[in-house]
Amino acid sequence: MTDPFADPALSPASAAFFTNPGHRAGPYPEAFKATLSQAGHLRAAGVVSAWAGYAPTPLVSLPLLAGRLGIASLHYKDESGRFGLGSFKALGGAYAVFRLLAAELRRRNGTVDEAALAAGRLKEAVSDITVCCATDGNHGRSVAWGAQLFGARAVIFIHATVSEGRAEAIRRYGAEVVRTAGNYDDTVREADRAAAGNGWFVVSDTSYPGYTDIPRDVMQGYAVMVAEALADLDAPPTHVFVQGGVGGLAAAVTAHLWEALGAEVPVITVVEPDKAACLYESAMAGRPVTVTGDLDTVMAGLACGEPSLIAWPILQQGAGAFMAIPDEAALQTMRLLASGVGGATIVGGESGVAGLAGLIVAAGRDDWRAALRLDGGARVLVFGSEGDTDPDLYTRIVGRTGEAVRAGALR
Repeated sequence: MTDPFADPALSPASAAFFTNPGHRAGPYPEAFKATLSQAGHLRAAGVVSAWAGYAPTPLVSLPLLAGRLGIASLHYKDESGRFGLGSFKALGGAYAVFRLLAAELRRRNGTVDEAALAAGRLKEAVSDITVCCATDGNHGRSVAWGAQLFGARAVIFIHATVSEGRAEAIRRYGAEVVRTAGNYDDTVREADRAAAGNGWFVVSDTSYPGYTDIPRDVMQGYAVMVAEALADLDAPPTHVFVQGGVGGLAAAVTAHLWEALGAEVPVITVVEPDKAACLYESAMAGRPVTVTGDLDTVMAGLACGEPSLIAWPILQQGAGAFMAIPDEAALQTMRLLASGVGGATIVGGESGVAGLAGLIVAAGRDDWRAALRLDGGARVLVFGSEGDTDPDLYTRIVGRTGEAVRAGALR
């Protein structure tokens, strides 16, 4: 097996690590249950599991890589096949669209048949409703898919550096795609302005002052993935490495594990691109910090400069550490997974492998291992949050198409 530490891109020297002084032990705080809770997860799971095509995604063991990293086990939750959309975002955006449409029909009519809405039998009733959002790709695809599934119209805003391949993937679900100048955070504001001017409904995966309800639903949908992973494990994880971005995924993972496992909650490390590390900087400052600039990282789904208003408090207390890694660490991890040398062959996208890349980097430095208690008994869970959602980019990075990698795994 190729030594993952041999490549400079996966060396701790190229990354930053911060042990979170705000981390708090103890039971999941009651105050956080208004944002994310087991009750909310059960509601979301009941809706999502009834959609056509639902099936739990695979939890893949990587025993060879675990051995090389000096840990007991490593499991990778592979979201690349979720509802055919290629990422975990299918759980959040579409569920939030469902909840929004149900609430609007209830407001109009006093009641709503949620089963009929979920089955697409109320398309005429919601055909005059337009949902919109800003996206780096995957969230917009989920919102567009959900709108098409239930019968609403979707307008999706993308920023200047989002690839045309990702834009076309959104259009396939019947959405109008609007490209704007600026970065992701600028596009969030543009979507909000357009919605206010046109009577549309914003379905955002980030929250900001005056806008928190829908992002809660997005995040609650993500918890379906976490519950599936727990159900497949023989023992709860002792450690989780999870992608950052605005913090929605990381907070959903943290909250679900914290409430479900209580005193056995794992040590959670949040991993971000070093060019868009707003959560890392917030942890360093002890308050939400906005990172400015073009946020030009290959990890497009994590190219976010402003923490989510409702995600940050959960991470501030629930995350044990924060990391910032260079782009090349993610690229090398994609290639490692595609090679099969870790014990399984996996198609992992640029943003989807960030948590695993963070683990590999952290495992290479003794003081970081000690801070995380990452030893020979560690059972690590990572979330492969996307597959080859930009097939052309994946092929350029890995040297083979996603289809070829998957075909090789089947032989």
